[in-house]
Amino acid sequence: MGASLSNLTDGANGSTIGPGLGDIPESCVACVFLYLTPPEICNLARLNRAFRGAASSDSVWESKLPANYQDLLDLLPPERYKNSSKKDIFALLSHPVPFDDGNKEVWLDRDTGRICMAISARGMSITGIEDRRYWNWIPTEESRFHVVAYLQQIWWFEVDGVVKFHFPADVYTLSFRLHLGRFSRRLGRRVPNFEHTHGWDIKPVRFQLSTSDGQQASFECCLDETDCEDANGNHKRGRWIDYKVGEFIVTDSEPATEVRFSMKQIDCTHSKGGLCVDSVFIIPSDLKGRKRRVLKKP
Repeated sequence: MGASLSNLTDGANGSTIGPGLGDIPESCVACVFLYLTPPEICNLARLNRAFRGAASSDSVWESKLPANYQDLLDLLPPERYKNSSKKDIFALLSHPVPFDDGNKEVWLDRDTGRICMAISARGMSITGIEDRRYWNWIPTEESRFHVVAYLQQIWWFEVDGVVKFHFPADVYTLSFRLHLGRFSRRLGRRVPNFEHTHGWDIKPVRFQLSTSDGQQASFECCLDETDCEDANGNHKRGRWIDYKVGEFIVTDSEPATEVRFSMKQIDCTHSKGGLCVDSVFIIPSDLKGRKRRVLKKP
């Protein structure tokens, strides 16, 4: 196959074997690129000059951008993208774009150009967060926001959030990223600590979401499973897990969609603690499974 490809790339530049890939007009290559993913386009751009030219075409990269990509650019200073090509804009938006004082981020999936979002625990309303008897902020490199909220102990557990954004038409999954126990590093090793972890196996936590157009979803589960331990230990402790709340559908980016979400365990007959709250993710549903482990509804 390598020899065949080599032969195809010869042709117009002194070869005697006839036409090759180098003879294909750049406009035709650009038409083919409309059907390829961004990584495939970047790989093929290395073949020859015509492919490189087509891989830089604004018409190709505009087709990979969401229709409302200007809404993302509006979150950035104009000098960051002024006079940029569509390829450069795609590259810029495939990195996290912070907003809401850095407590939320939005970016384009590099394979599909679809919009993804993350919301930090600092961007949510957490009952008792200002009282250090209950909650603490822990800096960590395990969070994209470099900090997580750690619950030591509380009776009324409630976390709420809201985001309003011009999501493009798609089906989205919303999930909470949580970790039972806290963690530290000693001699380069990750060491979990479950000193405060209790109460999550007594009653389930209720997760909910609702949208401004009336869609709703909910999910209940116990965050701990001390009754289900086997030879491999508790499968929920000491690791980050995404708890899928549900899905919502956007049919048009106008008007902006408001999404409200929460998780609650407000049975005050028992306390609970030892939980890290990192963030909420909103990801196109068919991308979610390949991004990270998700705990789905039973």
